[in-house]
Amino acid sequence: MLSDSAIPQDVIQAYLETHYHVHGSAPTTLKVGEANTVLAALHDAADVTNSAYITACNPFSVEQEPARNAELQRAMAEALRQRGLRHIDGIGQHPTNDWGEASFLVLGLSLNEAKALGAQLGQNAIVWCGADAVPQLILLR
Repeated sequence: MLSDSAIPQDVIQAYLETHYHVHGSAPTTLKVGEANTVLAALHDAADVTNSAYITACNPFSVEQEPARNAELQRAMAEALRQRGLRHIDGIGQHPTNDWGEASFLVLGLSLNEAKALGAQLGQNAIVWCGADAVPQLILLR
């Protein structure tokens, strides 16, 4: 339940409102609670039934220097490659300001794997998408 989280309600609201942009050959924007046909097609093309939108930037919502965030993202990309997980660059941006965090859409990541990865990266939340291609906000603390 959202009210049981250690994350402040205004931060949760910002996560719910954020537009999760996916780059690559089939660009799209994921919005929590809204089915996405492009995402469904990406799942089909990759022969997976789920995906997760995750960043390594700004662990626990503590702002890092841009160079540090870039280093965290590079390390995450390398870890995903070593695990053989296909991932697509993206950026999560709130529609009312210029704030954005580099992110990845990771194809074929189960909910439990996605939660574990997000927790390992020190993230408050991830966005997970199941077979219905409806992004869900998953709070991690």
